[in-house]
Amino acid sequence: MPKIPRPHRDDVFLAVVSVLAGLLLWSLGVYSSGDRHLLPDWAALVPLLALGAMELLRRSLPNVTLAVGTAGIIADQFTVGNLATVLIFTDLMYAAVVYGKPPMARRLPVTTGLITVAVAIASVAWLRTPQALLIGVVTGLVSFGPALTGATLRNHREAAVAARLRAEQTALLAEMDRKQAVTAERARMARELHDMVANHLSAIAIHSTAALSIDRPDTSREALGVIRENSVQGLSEMRRLIGLLRDAGAAREAVASPSLDALDALVGQAGANGSASGLEFVLRDGRPGREGAAPVPAPVELAAYRIVQESLTNALKHALPGTVTVGVAYGGGLLTVAVDSPYGEGSGPRAPGSGAGLIGMRERAELLGGRFTAGPAGAVWRVRALLPADERAVEA
Repeated sequence: MPKIPRPHRDDVFLAVVSVLAGLLLWSLGVYSSGDRHLLPDWAALVPLLALGAMELLRRSLPNVTLAVGTAGIIADQFTVGNLATVLIFTDLMYAAVVYGKPPMARRLPVTTGLITVAVAIASVAWLRTPQALLIGVVTGLVSFGPALTGATLRNHREAAVAARLRAEQTALLAEMDRKQAVTAERARMARELHDMVANHLSAIAIHSTAALSIDRPDTSREALGVIRENSVQGLSEMRRLIGLLRDAGAAREAVASPSLDALDALVGQAGANGSASGLEFVLRDGRPGREGAAPVPAPVELAAYRIVQESLTNALKHALPGTVTVGVAYGGGLLTVAVDSPYGEGSGPRAPGSGAGLIGMRERAELLGGRFTAGPAGAVWRVRALLPADERAVEA
């Protein structure tokens, strides 16, 4: 047997007040229809007490309370009647719409409206007097009015709940966007830090290893010179990055982003760093901006520069003695970056790698909608990046 839920304290208050008010009216002889004496006067208390008890269950069992309430209000019509019984029934109708299941909440206003119209028409047809419309009006006040009020309140509550859910979802999406933005910014900072400093640190590691492994004064002096030069440049790059993090606006104004125009200097520096390892660096320049070609968007120039920079760093760390070829070409709305370096197993001082450089290069290309590949092709380690160089492609 299902357990009857504990009534709400407000429902207990309504039940007590309603029943006491009904008993007071009955004791004073105030009846809703004193001309009906089919039953004893005390019979009006039976519907009153039954509907008063249903007030205790108006929230938890709205279907049951409405059914009992309907039977009670019909029974009340055969007694002298009690105004409190009628008022309790209106509250049970209201509660059935507010607390009942959605199908009931949708049906009751329509059903009670149709019943009100039917009673009004039947009353006029039966009594054939205009005053008979008052019966339909009273029926509407007792049934249709509370049902419509309950439906209006329920709709407002559901709209408020839906608005709150939308607000929570909006806040959740905003938090997700914020976290994604923070993650993307951290990844960007990681790429910039790696690309700006790794080149200098790799050169320092290679030449310090060479100075320690080769016991010759001229070699040590040359290695120390390269180490000092890269240390100074690395510190300068670090200061620029720290300035960018502390004051983004001022840093961007003070420090211009690297562009393809700086490739000559970048390749020249790589040649100086790699001379001790037997590496020679060659730049084959087919950049836009020359021979009437259209300029490349700044984000694409920066990505291309960083890809070349990281490829040269990897060549310094891992390439065999030989020629490293850097090629940059433009055509068909694409900027092509190609770096080929000697590949194979060899001996000699080499700096360790973590793989973060390849990840950063791939991310840079994919963020612009381009393609990136890197891997061995026979005796050559081949890096290729195809970057959209059209302004509309970059903006999209």
